[in-house]
Parts: sequence; C-alpha cells; structure tokens
Amino acid sequence: MPWYLYLALKQLFPSGRLVSLFCVVSVTGVTLGVMVLLIVQSVMNGFGKEIRDKLADTGGHVRVYGGGIIYQTWPLVEMAEQIDGVEAVSPYAEGMCMMMFRNRPAFPYVMGVDVLEDEQIIPFDRYLRSGSIDDLDDETVFLGAGLAASIGAYPGSTVELYSPLMLDKLKNDEVLLPRELTVAGVFETGYNKIDGNTMIVTLRLMQELYGLGNGAHGVSLRLADRNQAAAVAKQLNDQLEPPYRAVTWLEQNQDILFVLNLEKTVMSFIILFIILVAAFSIASSLFTAVVRKTREIGLIGAMGGRSLQMAFVFCFQGFLVGAVGSVLGVGLALLILYYRAQIVDALTRVTNSSDMMLNFYQFRVLPVHYEAKDFILIVSFAIVVSTLAGLLPAWRAARLKPADALRNE
Repeated sequence: MPWYLYLALKQLFPSGRLVSLFCVVSVTGVTLGVMVLLIVQSVMNGFGKEIRDKLADTGGHVRVYGGGIIYQTWPLVEMAEQIDGVEAVSPYAEGMCMMMFRNRPAFPYVMGVDVLEDEQIIPFDRYLRSGSIDDLDDETVFLGAGLAASIGAYPGSTVELYSPLMLDKLKNDEVLLPRELTVAGVFETGYNKIDGNTMIVTLRLMQELYGLGNGAHGVSLRLADRNQAAAVAKQLNDQLEPPYRAVTWLEQNQDILFVLNLEKTVMSFIILFIILVAAFSIASSLFTAVVRKTREIGLIGAMGGRSLQMAFVFCFQGFLVGAVGSVLGVGLALLILYYRAQIVDALTRVTNSSDMMLNFYQFRVLPVHYEAKDFILIVSFAIVVSTLAGLLPAWRAARLKPADALRNE
C-alpha cells in the first residue's frame, strides 16, 4: 500500500480507536444529506408517477375537442382508428350533477362512457372493487370509493341524480323528476381526488341528463404507449379542421404536473445544502489537521515525500468520507422507505392526522418510485463535493516547504 494512502487511512482510523471523531462527524453529515435527499426524491417521484398514471388511465391519453357539443362523432372515431398505436377510441360526455342518497347530498363529477365499445378507455378491470363493466347500463352507476363512503352508499343502493337540465325545464314551467339509479359497483384508483368525487354512467344516460341528443363533448383515445401521445395528437391536428383540436393528457393536466415538478426541484435544492454544510465541515476539519500537523508534513517532505503525494493524503480522506457516507445514506434511505407505511401510520396515530394526509396528499399510502439516475446523481454529487472539500487543505499542505514546516511552532 502506498505510504500516502496508508497515512490517510491512519488519520481516519487511528491506532487504539475504532474511528476518529472527525470521521464520525463528517460521515454522519454526508449520510444524513444523501439519505434525506434520496427519500425526498423517491417520494416525490412516487407522487408524480401515481398521479400521472391515474390521470392518464381515467381521462384517456389523447382527447379531441370541438369547442362545444359534437353531434357527429363517428368521423373523428374513424380518423383516430386509422392511426398506428391507437388501441381504443370512444366518444365521451362529462359534467357536474347533484346526487342524493338518504338526504345526503353530493356534487360529483360525472363521466359518461360508451359501454358498447369493445375496448374501454378506462381500465375498469384494474380499478373496480365490486361489480363488473357488464353491470353498467342506463339504470345503474359506478361510484368512487370515497364518494360512496361519504354518502353511505353501497352496491345495490338507489341514488337520485339531479342534472342541470332540470333548471332549463323549470324556466319553461316544466318539471323534470330526478333520475333514480342503482349503484352497480364501486371503483378505487387509490387517488383520492378521483375516488372521492367521481361517478361513472353510460354515455347514453349522460346524453339524456345533459340534453345532448346523440352528441358528445369529445372523443377520447387510449394508446398502446402513452409516451406517443404528442405524436398522435400532432397527426390528428394535421387532419382536423377548426374548431376541432387534439390535446394530450399532459397538456390537459399541465398545471398540476408543473406544480409537482416545481415542488420536487425546490425541495431537492433546499436539501442539497445539508451535503454542502457537511462539505464545509470536512474542509474545516482537514484544514485544522494541516495546521496541527505542519511539522509532520515538513518531516515527510524532508524524507522525500512529494507535494502531490502529500496533497493526495487530504483529498483521499474527503473522497473516503463521501463514499462511506453515500453508501450509508443509500442504505438508510432504502430501509426507511421500505418501512414507510409503518412509520407514517405511527406518526398519523400520534398526531391524529390520518384524514388530513388523505385529504391533502390524496393518497392513503405514501407512494415511492425509485429512479436509477437519482441515485447516481446524488451519490456522485456527495462524493465529488466531499473530495473537493479536501482540496483547500491539500493545496495548503502541498505549498508547505519542508524547511519552513520544520521550524513551525
């Protein structure tokens, strides 16, 4: 082993002690920085992935709008079916209604889907907790799990639905009775914003509730690869005449996706300072070591040690601290994220805030998604910063002349 490498290890792990205090403090700082940064990145990635998946699954990957009611949807459907990568095409209608069950009102977002289509835009088999798509007809309805729980409805219950069309009828002194529908099933996506405020009916029933006749609000497409949504939308827009326009699911939800990315970036930027503070701690400790060991450095120089080798002693200490701290930080982050459900459950029980977490974050279980690039970037950043923290002490040590260092008191 080269003498300068041995000397660097000896300063971190001195004889008679398992490890030096400098090593413990410096490694702890890097470990905490890497751990917290990886936890935040992975959790924010989880939120982003889950929200993207739910928005894409429930709203389609591409939608064609017409600036109002589209009475002839079949030309748009045929045009979309000719594009490669399109798995399903279906007209849709959507809007708000008032629902009543046992004098408990709710104002859900209503989605009208065409149950006659062989391929459904929404993957019902993945999200239906009870019932099946075959049970949905003009006299039945699917409720989100949160919506059903809020009014106490369950499969087999009869709910009353009041549509905006009733107001138009009242203006003409006509009375339109509420529509009684049977709850045929309950679906749960895991995203409370959808589960707590959405109901699904047939397209024909939605046309009746909103007085659309045979029209629809648009046409929705599901793709084999949602990452091709922009290319498919461009092909459609090249063929469509105004006022028709194709919009991707990313464009429809660009506000919430922008907020998610901004929140992730800001939180990561703030937490980076933990690693930078640890780097300053490393630099300060190593610089102190250079000052305290000036005579020893001079002695090594007098014995033939080169300046570059002496500088390597301190740079290698910074590198080793960064490497060990990064490994420990990654291990602790993975351990905490693995037991995140138990940790969050304990915290919510202590603070009595389980409902607050669901209402604010929209998820009952804290989502996590690991990305290799995050691990690589964070670990590389920690090691590079820690190594650079040893440069100033290394430069100071390399500049010392043996004769001057030996005369130092």
